[in-house]
Amino acid sequence: MSKVDPIIELHPWLALPSGQALLEWEQAQMDRLVADVFGFHALQLGLPELDGLRCNRMPHKWLALDNSYARWQPPADRAPLIHDPLVLPEGLMHGAPLGVRCEFEALPLASCSLDLVVLPHALELARDPHATLREVERVLVPEGRVVIAGFNPASLWGASQRLGLWGIDSALVLPQGEFIAYWRLRDWLRLLGLEVEAGGFGCYRPMTRHAKTWERLRWMEHAGDRWWPVLGAVYFVVAVKRARGMRLVGKLKRNRVAAAAAPAVVAQRHQRDVHVQQDVNG
Repeated sequence: MSKVDPIIELHPWLALPSGQALLEWEQAQMDRLVADVFGFHALQLGLPELDGLRCNRMPHKWLALDNSYARWQPPADRAPLIHDPLVLPEGLMHGAPLGVRCEFEALPLASCSLDLVVLPHALELARDPHATLREVERVLVPEGRVVIAGFNPASLWGASQRLGLWGIDSALVLPQGEFIAYWRLRDWLRLLGLEVEAGGFGCYRPMTRHAKTWERLRWMEHAGDRWWPVLGAVYFVVAVKRARGMRLVGKLKRNRVAAAAAPAVVAQRHQRDVHVQQDVNG
């Protein structure tokens, strides 16, 4: 399987054995989460080193990059995003070609035009992550899905990130970004009307520069998944844009209420006429 070279200046963790292992784990999770999402149009925002749409079956898939990836170019010999065509039992699957360069806070797409959006660590690098989420909500169709991968600040990788920001350690995971807490992200999604459908954590080993040390710490994956599941280095969140029921307002609502009350008014008038007629005949 062929990959493009990582953007070391932007993601130094990709050059480490732990970074490569984490990227492979994220790829497997993304393949699983998007495989059964159906529709016509899908978009990936950022991180071209990971092909978040390669196992999705939608006919139209694109990659969007912002100015952080100004020097990155897709492979010249093929259109797929990163990998060679992926062969599955269902047939041949391709990655997403580079579609557009834009700011994630202002996507050049029509409202309600996408069935799936994947954000592999795009929010950490965004200038305004909340504005990016608002744009994602705008371009999603009702019942469309968003899949988000983020770094967990409450993890060993998060501790390494804070040490790097304080100048104690040089192994920054994202020198230009900031980790977003899992529960904070869920609150943002809820405020935007995106219902969280699934979530999970993974990768419990600390960041290391040596492959042998990384392998010796493999036991932490099983222990972490059982004993401290919310302390994984990375998390995934899947959310759905729900179409809420309509409410009648203004003049239309008053007309509807009046129409509903009309039979009762007619019955009261009829009963009153009967009483009057009985009094006259009485």
